[in-house]
Amino acid sequence: MAEQPDGKPAGLDALPETVEIRPAHRFDTAALEAMLAEKLGARMTGIKQMRGGQSNPTFVLDTDQGEFVLRKQPPGKLLPSAHAVDREYRVLSALGATDVPVPKMYFFCAEPEVVGTPFYVMERMRGRVFWSPTLPNVPKEERRAIYFGLMEALAKLDLVDYRAAGLADHGKPGSYFTRQIVRWTRQWEGSQTDGRTNPSIDKLAEWLPKNVPDGDDETVIVHGDFRFDNMMFHQTEPRVIGIFDWELSTLGHPMADLAYACIRHNMPSEAYDGLVGLDLAALGIPEQRELVDLYNARTGRSADITPFHVAFCLFRLAVILEGVLARARAGNASNSSAGSMGPVATLLADRAWELVG
Repeated sequence: MAEQPDGKPAGLDALPETVEIRPAHRFDTAALEAMLAEKLGARMTGIKQMRGGQSNPTFVLDTDQGEFVLRKQPPGKLLPSAHAVDREYRVLSALGATDVPVPKMYFFCAEPEVVGTPFYVMERMRGRVFWSPTLPNVPKEERRAIYFGLMEALAKLDLVDYRAAGLADHGKPGSYFTRQIVRWTRQWEGSQTDGRTNPSIDKLAEWLPKNVPDGDDETVIVHGDFRFDNMMFHQTEPRVIGIFDWELSTLGHPMADLAYACIRHNMPSEAYDGLVGLDLAALGIPEQRELVDLYNARTGRSADITPFHVAFCLFRLAVILEGVLARARAGNASNSSAGSMGPVATLLADRAWELVG
């Protein structure tokens, strides 16, 4: 979302952090209150829903011991391997012992009887979340440093020894892109409802596996959704203090997160807040090359984002949005805007095919 002509904040950045609990996500809190008392010695006094969370509903719990955050699977029928809050909890717990900025984990509950689906409770962090890549609420002269802060956080993650962190079984090493293309093709097949089609997704599903770059065996911990609105920055410093939404995390290739962190640089402004066509210098936003160079300097790599990497990220994002649309049609989406994701998914897939087709 771009700034308004008068420079005032635009879009989501100007909205409140929490909303009333959406009807599809309401649950009886009695069992949760008992568990909070048992696990944390806390008496719950209120609950609100975070306005983000297209995938897993997230809530702020008010208690006499302060605030906590609860993140749970959505209700209803789910696609295989989707909404894996158990994987989120495990990787966040493991990374808590590293210098990767993550919130503290308190407990995980696999029993659906408590709030309707599995969930975990974590630290409530305070900071800044940027919903728009143009950073409309940030002075122009501070935006470059914030983008660099994003890359610094990614470099920290990619330098973690996943074996030493106890995450050797968090995924399969090697052949990341090949396996992911198969996975997201299956997700797309499972998301098609009411005769919905997306021809560019179908074409990408055929093209991508035939064009995987050499060197697909390099392995790091992949976040899977590394973007501004899944980060919390320090209140005044250009530094990430918390990385959230790890349900897509696995072991994989470092180019996956790097390309996705730069994906807005490859999307038109009318598509999911893309930056193509905007005057980045006037906005104080660094070019993609500057971000990649900083990442390489911090990690010692010589990464370069290719059309394949961009097309893969757009393909995957388009499939994710198709899944959001499918959940909206089923009545269990986590975000009130979920029903509008269809045209965006089509636009993103078309953009990807335009790059490689």
